[in-house]
Amino acid sequence: MARATQRVLNDVTASPLLPAMFPALALGGFWLGGEPVLALLAIGVPLVWLAVLIGRAGRPAARTDPVTGLRLKEGFAERLEALLADCRSTGHTTVCFMIEVDDSAELTERFGGEACDRVADTLAARLRTAMRGSDSFVRLGDWRIGVVLSPLRRIDIETAVQMAARLQAELEEPVRIDRAPVYISACLGFCLAARAPDQSGAGLIEATVAALDEARRHGPGAIRAFSPDLQRNRIQRVALRDEVARALDDGQICAWYQPQISTETGRISGIEALARWRHPARGLIPPADFLPALEAAGLMERLGEVILFHALSTLRDLDRDGFDIPQVGVNFTETELRNPKLGQRLRWEIDRFNLAPDRLTIEILEHVVAGTPDDIVARNIADLAALGCAIDLDDFGTGHASITSLRRFAIDRLKIDRSFIVRCDTDPEQRRMVTMILSMAEKLGLDTLAEGVETLGENALLSQMGCGHVQGFGIAVPMPAENLAAWITDHNARIAPPPEITPLRGPARRKSP
Repeated sequence: MARATQRVLNDVTASPLLPAMFPALALGGFWLGGEPVLALLAIGVPLVWLAVLIGRAGRPAARTDPVTGLRLKEGFAERLEALLADCRSTGHTTVCFMIEVDDSAELTERFGGEACDRVADTLAARLRTAMRGSDSFVRLGDWRIGVVLSPLRRIDIETAVQMAARLQAELEEPVRIDRAPVYISACLGFCLAARAPDQSGAGLIEATVAALDEARRHGPGAIRAFSPDLQRNRIQRVALRDEVARALDDGQICAWYQPQISTETGRISGIEALARWRHPARGLIPPADFLPALEAAGLMERLGEVILFHALSTLRDLDRDGFDIPQVGVNFTETELRNPKLGQRLRWEIDRFNLAPDRLTIEILEHVVAGTPDDIVARNIADLAALGCAIDLDDFGTGHASITSLRRFAIDRLKIDRSFIVRCDTDPEQRRMVTMILSMAEKLGLDTLAEGVETLGENALLSQMGCGHVQGFGIAVPMPAENLAAWITDHNARIAPPPEITPLRGPARRKSP
């Protein structure tokens, strides 16, 4: 009751009509109580009005974004704190949503800042239409928007999910830029106020950010609600990010090698360097568990430097020990390929180990080639090809690279993704897909390598179909450098030498008498 009364008083005293009401107040006070009341009003009302003006002057106006008209994030935690306090006093509740547009950097690069401002303005208008006028909207970044519902009697997780889906659907309607439709997706995270671990404005924001981060990990277009498990997982990921950075510096993360075999000769045609983490307490940690942490820490380029050093030094050591390994393949991320000094660095590294450039194969994921315009990535790949390095297109079949891009990026070999290889010896549909890829590669003059070969049947069929090279657990698992020499020796010993062909001799001729 007291809070409601205070709100009414604030509304009255803040009204611009109050000065105009002075004469009416004075007349009413004199009629009700005579001169004492009139004197009290004459002194009290101006004092109240002065206090209001001072309060207004001391309270900064809410800043709004000039593009979208949404409030900015300054004071967001304080506004949420006040809203939560109001909810506690009335028994109501609220929910906080955070929305972030997917692939925002690509949108800005494609259309420029001015066009993207128009997109942001359109999205903000759609959000206002989808929600109630009393709900709050806050622009938290260039492509991130917060939505806080005005107090509700109750809201459950199912209702919140439906509201999240509605907000997402509003944003995913195409936006026109220069009369062309642009399709946008967005990830969304939300937290019910009652579920926030810390019942404060800052606590609700932190929980909602955790939900949005989880949605982005599973995006694009994912929706996630906050839960205590999610918070624990997030804390573990942050701890892992710090630990993996130390592991990279301490040498715990290094290159393991998986052999590649020629289907024509059965001999080793190369090895691929793969990142592995040998944890001193937890043993071998798979890449899927630590690569996202390295990426989040911005250390993928540093990882590339470490793996390249290990790969070239291992190839040099194998040469010294008399093993004939034609080349080593190293995966290069898009981050590395955007380094304008990449070509210069690789020249220096190859010279440092006294190796020919064609001993190094650069492996590039197909989605990098498929989505890369003529920029620094394309120039770097062209420079590496001109240097003499071979270029492998990794995970082919998953990134929608065009035939034009295969030629433009000087690709030497297609690495057929495992999803096409599995059960190709027993599944006719898989076999047709592999046949199509091999036929296209042959017409384009490209070599081929099948990844993820796990059975003798797959290996035999790929050899019969003309796939140039194979790699996978059915041939050899990735191994540390110290195990390579023994495996190579054993493999070479098991390759049957070609049978010696003895020329046919006809029946001996009798000498004529």
